[in-house]
Amino acid sequence: MKKTIISLVLILVLLLSTGITAGAFNINNYEMHHKAGLVAYPENDTIIYEKNADLKIYPASIAKLMTAIVMVENIKNFETETIVFSKEAMNRILGTGSAVYAGDGLKIGEEMKASEALAALLITSSGDVAYAISEHVGGTTENFVQMMNDKAKEMGLNGTHYTNPVGLHDDNLYTTARDIYYLAKYAFGIEQIKSLLSHTSYTFEATNFHDSITLPASNLMINPNSNVYYRYAVCGKTGFTSKAGRCLVSMAEYSGYTYIAVVLDAKTINGSRNEFIDSANMFRWAFNNFEFKSVLDASTPVTEAPLHLSGEYDYLPICFEGGLKTILPKEADASTIEYNLKLNQEEFRAPVKKGDVVGSADIFYAEEKIGTLNLVAGQTIKASPLLVFLDSAKKFLTSLPMKIFYLVLACVIVVFVLAVIILNKGKKQKRRVKYVPLTKEERDDLK
Repeated sequence: MKKTIISLVLILVLLLSTGITAGAFNINNYEMHHKAGLVAYPENDTIIYEKNADLKIYPASIAKLMTAIVMVENIKNFETETIVFSKEAMNRILGTGSAVYAGDGLKIGEEMKASEALAALLITSSGDVAYAISEHVGGTTENFVQMMNDKAKEMGLNGTHYTNPVGLHDDNLYTTARDIYYLAKYAFGIEQIKSLLSHTSYTFEATNFHDSITLPASNLMINPNSNVYYRYAVCGKTGFTSKAGRCLVSMAEYSGYTYIAVVLDAKTINGSRNEFIDSANMFRWAFNNFEFKSVLDASTPVTEAPLHLSGEYDYLPICFEGGLKTILPKEADASTIEYNLKLNQEEFRAPVKKGDVVGSADIFYAEEKIGTLNLVAGQTIKASPLLVFLDSAKKFLTSLPMKIFYLVLACVIVVFVLAVIILNKGKKQKRRVKYVPLTKEERDDLK
């Protein structure tokens, strides 16, 4: 089987937000038997192993997680609302081979409380119950499927599309391992769903057609009596069709760490249920090789930049926003993290407030870019009023409007000077006196 290339995704946790991805590692101590899958740290969405995570693939009954989500978010009272199995729902399930309630399936007109229907949907993966739920919540199955797709879009599951609430094979019912991870994270975050998926069996109340009955869960991974039991598994949802293969999305918890594993299209080899085996192996690998670490300090400046308009400081200290706190290989430390700094500008001007974003840093782990962190001002620095005034005056006097004013003023002065010259020249010409010779008598009078 082709070995996987594993993307280690390092997520920067600043208030459990901003994400980054990283490095390349190989799981080489055991062989995977699934077509697509991943294992992730849901606290900050760190994907520490993935295989064909964005490959279009069939989810089988894992699709029922979305059915459960839509049901939970649209039913107000699970103990008082009653779900009835209709003839139309019966027609949809006949001949599909989907899991059916109580072995012989629901009967037309059979009634059960919404809480019981949700348990049958999740624990025993009953397809007939899924159709009954779809009609009850959506009015029609078609409307309900549209609600499923609308919810997928709302959740950002862009590689997912549903055509029925069961997960029965349809070329247009597909998803990806990455989308299933986010779907499961959302579903496991709903206590009503997570609690049911942790049951190894469930005793159903009597209905108008069935006596009370106890049925086993389809997830053998949480059953201590099965040969694929994994002691740290908490919950999970199975799926199977001939086209989808064996599928499982599950959660495990150990020593304060929680992981979600997705296995799609696992092969059954010599009777081995490899969807459970592969999931347990990924969990063991994660628990044994990774831990949550703080490797970059948010309070220690990583660089500095020239600063103007401050009477006290000539340089601005710059830090990583929130530091770097994430899930990492146990051998990793601050010395294994590299970064490339990118400031928004070469120089800065006071005032500056501590925490102001002034740039970004590309983060590298194992010589590969793993994401980007914000760079922020490391302290608050006030501006000098005098320097600000002088700077404002300089800006004003050298601004474009002032340059235009200077040009206009110069033109006006030139025009004025030329006008004065021309006017003065005209006056001189007007003052010129015409010479008239004196008469003889006038000359004699002067004597």
